[in-house]
Amino acid sequence: MNPTPGEGGKVIAFPTTNPPEILDAELVDDHTPVPVDTPAVDGSTWLERLRSQQRQPILPSYLTSLSEAKEAGKWVARHYAHKAGYHLARSPLYALRLAVRSPRGLLLLAVATGRWVTDAEGRPARSETATGDKAELYLKLSQQRDRRVQLRWIQLGLVAALGLVAFLVLPHVLPEWVLWSCAVLAVGLLGKLGSPKDKPVIASRAVLSGKVQKLTSDSVVQALSVLGIAGINQALAKNPDAIGFPAPITRDGPGWRADVDLPPGVTVAEVIERRAKLASALGRPLGCVWPEGNAEIHPGRLVLWVGDQDMSKSRQPTWPLRKTGTVDLFRPQPFGTDQRGRWVDITLMFVSMVIGAVPRMGKTFTLRELLLIAGMDARAELHCYDLKGTGDLSPLAPISHRYRAGDEPDDIAYALADLRALAGELRRRAKVIRELPKDLCPENKVTPELAGKKSLGLHPVVLGVDECQKWFEHPDHGAEIEEIVTDLVKRGPALGFVTLLATQRPDARSIPTAISDNAVLRFCLKVTGQQANDMVLGTSSYRNGIRATTLSFRDKGIGYLVGEGDEPRITRSVYLDGPDAEQLAARARTTRVAVGRLTGYAAGLDLTPDEDDGSTLLTDVLAAIGDADKAWSEAIVDRLAELRPAIYGPWADLPTGSAKATQLASALKPFGISTKQVWGTDPATGKGANRMGVKRDWIAQALTERDQQRGHG
Repeated sequence: MNPTPGEGGKVIAFPTTNPPEILDAELVDDHTPVPVDTPAVDGSTWLERLRSQQRQPILPSYLTSLSEAKEAGKWVARHYAHKAGYHLARSPLYALRLAVRSPRGLLLLAVATGRWVTDAEGRPARSETATGDKAELYLKLSQQRDRRVQLRWIQLGLVAALGLVAFLVLPHVLPEWVLWSCAVLAVGLLGKLGSPKDKPVIASRAVLSGKVQKLTSDSVVQALSVLGIAGINQALAKNPDAIGFPAPITRDGPGWRADVDLPPGVTVAEVIERRAKLASALGRPLGCVWPEGNAEIHPGRLVLWVGDQDMSKSRQPTWPLRKTGTVDLFRPQPFGTDQRGRWVDITLMFVSMVIGAVPRMGKTFTLRELLLIAGMDARAELHCYDLKGTGDLSPLAPISHRYRAGDEPDDIAYALADLRALAGELRRRAKVIRELPKDLCPENKVTPELAGKKSLGLHPVVLGVDECQKWFEHPDHGAEIEEIVTDLVKRGPALGFVTLLATQRPDARSIPTAISDNAVLRFCLKVTGQQANDMVLGTSSYRNGIRATTLSFRDKGIGYLVGEGDEPRITRSVYLDGPDAEQLAARARTTRVAVGRLTGYAAGLDLTPDEDDGSTLLTDVLAAIGDADKAWSEAIVDRLAELRPAIYGPWADLPTGSAKATQLASALKPFGISTKQVWGTDPATGKGANRMGVKRDWIAQALTERDQQRGHG
């Protein structure tokens, strides 16, 4: 067998006996080698080559988004306003310097004028010719100097005469402010002329340049070569151009972006694992260097973004939801920013979410932000549990249907009663969805239209739990809690349930596998090991280069967001301190009160450990109706407020009678009671009318059924 290279490059030589797998049509009679590679000729058409090219955006990124354009405009305005204010505050000092230096400037001007009039600049040339052999040249230069000096004296005399006339005449012609302006201008010019070069008038800068070094291909190749990756070092030893750059290195937001093709066999995960070394090799802070992959191209396509400033120290744009009134949970909402300062949106409906991190990295603040986003949708029913017990979620209490802080036995009993109620609600919703007509519910899940219908009770229910391991590791009730939460995570999203779980110990005991595997959204801040990383972000995330272990302890609030979009994204959540959170919650409460959506804990109707149906609402309503057979809802609310002002006072403060009726209807709904049109007499006018209300028999029957269920009937 003697292979011979063909025109195309590499060849295969067949043995004398034809292999059985080779088709007859492919056999060569003389068994000559068959080329493997096609000739090195680009056979693509002109149109195919155009289609394969990647088009660059016509406009810069900050002009393609209205919010980014506004933010850029605000930044530019603030930048120049700062510079103007800085120098304006120091203008008296600048004026003093100019005034002090103006005499020196006047003296220098006089000296310069004298040298010009006397032609001092030609003196060296005349001195060199003042010898015997250059006498004739010296005489010519002297004559030229005399004529020049004579002309300049005449010019100076004319200027002086005009100046004297102006000095004597102009004060009687021009306004006083013009004269003062001219005097100030003259002093300023003389002061500037009299300022030494090493002592400028403006000695300090309003803005100091960061002097960030430009990212170049040479610096990237040099940095990659010192990471200790064998595949890179071997490839560079054979070919200095083994690392390719499919696109020019360009500015991308507040930093540089480099698209890099690593040598064959090297993956982006190997580079990400050595992020600290890469930052050291580039001479940049760790928070500035963010290597990412682009799996759409191939596993070796590295997208390296190097910021001008550490991500944890850079100024984050103003959160859009600080100013807007309400949100729609069915639509994406701004959650955080990426390395470039662009907003990263998140959609909470139809998903469950796991948040994990070591202590003090911003896990609780992230959960609080997400619950605030949910709370700004007046339809959402919040169930907030702070098992750490420090009150970090307390700003949400005024808008929470259920709220508890701590992990004492009564806190666990409270949560267990609530979870059992949620399990029952899950079954009820499944039945409602199943029985709805297909034209109203074609996909057998909650839609924005269905969530807005109060009569169906399909509004979003958001369960947020901080330090959830306290629930799942409970010696007595852990198994039951895990079973209920697992059902909420698996079946709940389609029925309007959103489950948000946060823990500082992300392992199989803290977040059971059945729960973590079904959580679509994952946000992992700083963790210390591969197991914790994969428990939050998903199996094989660490191996694929999605490593929250590379985050530093300075990267508070920064983590990997997985599940929103095709690729994991480095995201910095919004920092909201206690007062900020309370202000936003107060705004959300005002909205809820206006639409009659204040329920449960926030409305003073809360669960107690030994009374899992809720409260004394039915008894109170019965007392408010009194001996009458029926009553309007708004009248019942006013009487309830008189009966228990601390509990029902906010209901009576609602602006309209319809809002009061809606509030009462929402409170009675869990007991299976629906308000309907009832006839009554308006005490103000004495006229009869139909308005929303309840009958006494309905309340009495519900009380009887409740007592029977408790075993007291």
